[in-house]
Amino acid sequence: MTTSRVEPILTLRQDGISAAERRIAIEAPVAIEVDGLGYAVMMMTPADLAEFAIGFMLTERLADSAADVVDVDPFEADAGWIVRVALSKRCRGRIQDRVRHRTSDTSCGLCGIAGLEQLRKPVPGRPGKPAVAPSALFAALDALRTHQPLNAATGAIHAAAACDRQGQIVAAYEDVGRHNALDKLIGAAAMRGGAGEGERAGFILVTSRISFEMVDKALVAGTPMLVGISAPTSLAIDHARAHGLTLLALARRDAILVANDPWSVFPVDRP
Repeated sequence: MTTSRVEPILTLRQDGISAAERRIAIEAPVAIEVDGLGYAVMMMTPADLAEFAIGFMLTERLADSAADVVDVDPFEADAGWIVRVALSKRCRGRIQDRVRHRTSDTSCGLCGIAGLEQLRKPVPGRPGKPAVAPSALFAALDALRTHQPLNAATGAIHAAAACDRQGQIVAAYEDVGRHNALDKLIGAAAMRGGAGEGERAGFILVTSRISFEMVDKALVAGTPMLVGISAPTSLAIDHARAHGLTLLALARRDAILVANDPWSVFPVDRP
């Protein structure tokens, strides 16, 4: 799958203008069809589409496990990509009900939601207590760029990374969409038989702001802690507090903001 292309550009500087080339990230429409029904069109990087589809089914609550996704068939069409997903018989009614009541698609990751009350989707369970020292967080931040080859080439890509207790990055996925990158990470873990030790015992690091849907996806993933390099929204903090997710934001190499710490993992230093 092609994820970037080279385009001619002009570089403007105070002392003049020069011609150059730059590698540009591919953004493509990916239509998700579930049991023959059109469900969503995502604008995304057309790579790791099987992982994305499984993660998307889980975070949309259309499936409960990777075993509920009995087939994933991604293929390229004239206008973009199509991913056909077949769900198990016990989950099939969910897509029929969702499509029947849906009103529109959005790019915010809340696809097919018809009413505000449907935001209160069930959460699998409360996250456990993180066992991560601050040094592990800074170690993951230092290593993250080496796991972003497409972003290094294009400068336009988000990443979601699973990190272990020591801050070692054990898996990372990239996409032009922050939600898509996280769904790919979640789907890959599910394909391995559920979130591995690194995802569950460590934390997830994302290169984006932390919104409601990012917290919601992290809760589905079962991670005890979500860390983002940009700021959280009010609804993200409320959702994390309601379900006991440790939430860190504005993660930089010199400082990290702790937005929710239900286990008092990061006690304040006393003089």
